[in-house]
Amino acid sequence: PSTKFKVEEAYKSIRANIMFSVMKKGCKTIVVTSSVAGEGKTTTTINLAITFAQAGQKVLLIDSDLRKPKIHHYFGIPNAPGLTNYLGSSVFNSTSDKVDLFEVIHPTEFENLSVICSGTIPPNPAELLGSEPMESFLREISNDFDYIIIDTPPINIVSDALPLIKESDGVVLVVRYNQSTHPE
Repeated sequence: PSTKFKVEEAYKSIRANIMFSVMKKGCKTIVVTSSVAGEGKTTTTINLAITFAQAGQKVLLIDSDLRKPKIHHYFGIPNAPGLTNYLGSSVFNSTSDKVDLFEVIHPTEFENLSVICSGTIPPNPAELLGSEPMESFLREISNDFDYIIIDTPPINIVSDALPLIKESDGVVLVVRYNQSTHPE
């Protein structure tokens, strides 16, 4: 079989494992992270979201890598307004630049897949992702999706992913073959 077929089947296998691991009713929130940069986390996150959408699941892909966002490049959409712009007005009690949710959710070329880009890079990414408005946002948006898949920064670099992991139903840790090591 072709390499493309093998890659697609690998993502379908990951999807099946996640579906059987997270048996909760309603929307499921999955955080994808890695230990360091360059392990393929964002590529894996995007392909995983597409695979869930192709299985008929309504999926929201969120770029919460607020320091080095990349998802907007893959989908050819503007990075802002995005998550930080939507949350920022709540966190900073600013109503002058209030961004509506429909302004930050972008449909994609893939049926059932929508994307929220990171938005304007904030001075306090970890605090924003761990804020009450972020928790409320995830609860609110879960009414409209079967899966929320969140791309986060590498966990050994910054602590930004930790509050999201606490709110999630599962975590996928991406490691690079022949790069990441584990002591025996």
